[in-house]
Amino acid sequence: MRIEHFAVNVKEPKAMAEWYAEHLGLSIIRADEVPPYITFLADDNNQTLLELYANPNGEFLELSDLSVFTFHIAFSVADMGAECARLIAAGAKSKGDAITLGNGDQTQFVQCPWGVTLQFLERINPLFPEN
Repeated sequence: MRIEHFAVNVKEPKAMAEWYAEHLGLSIIRADEVPPYITFLADDNNQTLLELYANPNGEFLELSDLSVFTFHIAFSVADMGAECARLIAAGAKSKGDAITLGNGDQTQFVQCPWGVTLQFLERINPLFPEN
């Protein structure tokens, strides 16, 4: 069994998906043009899917109010500082300085314009080695 997707109920899924595609390099693989605007985004390897939609039957959480440690979407990157600076220039908000974890990994958080926390990681040893 494998996880197919992770879903987030948001107020502006179309705009958010476009920003994620442009600034995070995700690919929009399906985008419904009618409510609830179900949109699926894939990572570079087409291994992880993120679903964004606006379903009024569910709650729209104020994700910006949560601690970065409570909810975030994590990305493995080669240059965390450069990625964070680039995203801040594109409308994201800094959520603190870089942190060195106990195992030596480096992490830093920003918040996208819709309040979702994005974590960037430079890992000493990748969780999934390159194929």
